[in-house]
Amino acid sequence: MTSSDPTAVPDPWHALRELLAAMDAEIEQVYVERGIEGVRPRFAYPLIRLAHTGPLTIRELARSLDRSHSAVSQTVAALRREGLVTSEPGPDARTRRIDLTERGRSLVPFLEAEWRATHATVAELDGEVPYAMTAVVEEVRRALERRSMRQRVLHHLVEPSQ
Repeated sequence: MTSSDPTAVPDPWHALRELLAAMDAEIEQVYVERGIEGVRPRFAYPLIRLAHTGPLTIRELARSLDRSHSAVSQTVAALRREGLVTSEPGPDARTRRIDLTERGRSLVPFLEAEWRATHATVAELDGEVPYAMTAVVEEVRRALERRSMRQRVLHHLVEPSQ
């Protein structure tokens, strides 16, 4: 144990995590107000993509969404629990093809409209604040391309003596 609790200092990521969670909760509330139960904002991207591509394996879907296999696998499991997708054996024993159910397909027009409205909202917010969120995210991404998060953490890491 070190001399002081590092978690006693405010977490610099906390405000961002809370903001993203609050924004997702508000989008989810839009779904609930429209009578759409059991659908999370994170479901929109894969459901819309599957509507436009047809059935995909989890690996193909992850690649097309630029998400990790693990993250998409977890999302697909949640989509299956909500009756939004089916999972059938794929071309080999190790893969499963994911496709929309009728319920999933019926939600796509609304999800596409919400997707567009959310993008318009982000653009509106970007115009209201002195530092556009999308620009800040892009600048952070560029800074991390110049010097990775790992490299930065290692630079500041002071390991305890044994």
